[in-house]
Amino acid sequence: MPQLSDALLAGTAVLVCGGTQGLGAAVAAASARNGADVVVTGRRKDVGEQFAAELAARSGRTVRYVQADAGSVAQGQAAVAETIDRFGRIDCLVNCAGLTTRGTMLDTTPELFDEHIAVNLRGPFFVMQAAIKDMVARGAGGSIVNIITMSSHGGQPYLAPYVASKSGLVGLTRNAAFAHRWDRIRINGVNIGWTETEGEDAVQRRFHDAGDDWLEKAAATSPMGKLGQVDEIADFVVFLLSARSGVVTGSVLDWDQVVPGAYE
Repeated sequence: MPQLSDALLAGTAVLVCGGTQGLGAAVAAASARNGADVVVTGRRKDVGEQFAAELAARSGRTVRYVQADAGSVAQGQAAVAETIDRFGRIDCLVNCAGLTTRGTMLDTTPELFDEHIAVNLRGPFFVMQAAIKDMVARGAGGSIVNIITMSSHGGQPYLAPYVASKSGLVGLTRNAAFAHRWDRIRINGVNIGWTETEGEDAVQRRFHDAGDDWLEKAAATSPMGKLGQVDEIADFVVFLLSARSGVVTGSVLDWDQVVPGAYE
């Protein structure tokens, strides 16, 4: 599928939390390709710095890496502050980081539950808060996209704390969108389904004893003959961030080939 390259984000400053690998890296690349200057966060400094340098060289845009753990409120707020210091503002925010460690209703510990809340809900909440404060103070509006999950509809039994935290992010997305619609800040979410990433490969091997052919088997059982592709999702995220998506706010859109509530 052709990638968007229409300068949809020309002249904007975009922060992508969890933006150094997988879907986050694809969102950062699509943003730069569409004219944005980009700040990405991630935990691994070597990976982040290399990715930022390569993307800057490839796109011709300014790309900066900020080391930050998605579960740290202070580090998330610092990433917003660095974006504002570097570019004078933050126009767009994408929350891409996510924790998918397995846990059921019966075996999830308080510690595991708290880890999921920290990364999947509390972190995004306070990053959004910091970004929205700048947008409101400048009276310039802005756009935020939260990457959520199809599992927020109910999910699998082994994803209990993940589902709880991501379902909270669905509610937060809609609440913040409603609260700040008159500030012309548009806030939307994307419920992504099963997606082909490096992280998903690691999860399949670690938790599901998957072999080298797991992706081929998964694709063969998927209606479209493939799992979700990060470049395609990233183009959709850029569309939602951009003025091209019009007045859309408070929407949580399913990006998947599974239709919730439909049965054979």
